Amino acid sequence: MAKFKVPIIPATTSKSIRFPNNIIDEVEEAIRGTGASFSAFVIEATRVALESLKEDAEAEDEPRR
Repeated sequence: MAKFKVPIIPATTSKSIRFPNNIIDEVEEAIRGTGASFSAFVIEATRVALESLKEDAEAEDEPRR
């Protein structure tokens, strides 16, 4: 699985999404002092989650020995 890195993301399209307050607090704590934005963190987390789902799907498609 890919290792999570807090990124700096180039120009993006705005998309509204709601988060539970406790998740917002945890993300803000994780990015404090990194120079990364909340959006950059969420984008990277989503990218890693999508990659993980793809790897899981590929593993399911592999023949079992």
